[in-house]
Formats: sequence, structure tokens, C-alpha cells
Amino acid sequence: MSEQKKILIIDDDSKNIFALSAVLTAKKYECVSAQSAREGLDILQAQPEIGVVLMDMMMPEMDGYEAISVMKNAGNLKQIPVIAVTAQAMTGDREKCLDAGADGYISKPVNVDELLQVLKQLNI
Repeated sequence: MSEQKKILIIDDDSKNIFALSAVLTAKKYECVSAQSAREGLDILQAQPEIGVVLMDMMMPEMDGYEAISVMKNAGNLKQIPVIAVTAQAMTGDREKCLDAGADGYISKPVNVDELLQVLKQLNI
């Protein structure tokens, strides 16, 4: 099995970060987290070993759509896959996230098996 990459969880709700980190850590993933998109982008610049971002799409100040746009326009960040994690599970929300540049989509509450499947598809 290849060495697993670090996962960055960006979510303005610390309970979501805690839950996702606990589940992923139990599955032997290493997690770091940020409670704002701006903080998350700073972490991405400082830690090139991050292999995937779990991005909350609904955050104050800078939302996930804007943060993905910043990443996809930054030369050193655009290759990092982003999985949109959102409570918005209405028709069209998945497409909206993927159109914004997300590489995967998971709705809240997060189905752990579904998340692990998406990570596997992205070779994380």
C-alpha cells in the first residue's frame, strides 16, 4: 500500500472537523484542519505534502466556491484534488460544485463509506 497523503479539512464548524478527523484518523489518514478558507489556503502553501482537500462549500467571508477558484488559479495548488463537502444536497448542487472545479462531492451528514470510496477513486 502506498503512503497515504495528508488530508486538509476546511470547515467553519469545529464539530464537523472533529467528526471527519476522528473517522479519517481511525482509517490511518493524517489530517490537518482549518476553520476558514483563507486559513486553509495558507496551510496549503505551507504544507506541500497535502494530497486532498475536503472543502466545506458554505463558509463566511470566503466560501468553498471562491476558495476552489483561488486554488485552481494558483500554479502550485491546482493539481490538489478538492472534495466538496456540503449540506446542500438539492438537485444541481453536485453539478454546481463540480463545475466550480471540485474533483468530488459528498453531502452532509457525511457517509463515511462514500467518502472513503471518493478518496480511493482519487488515489488518496
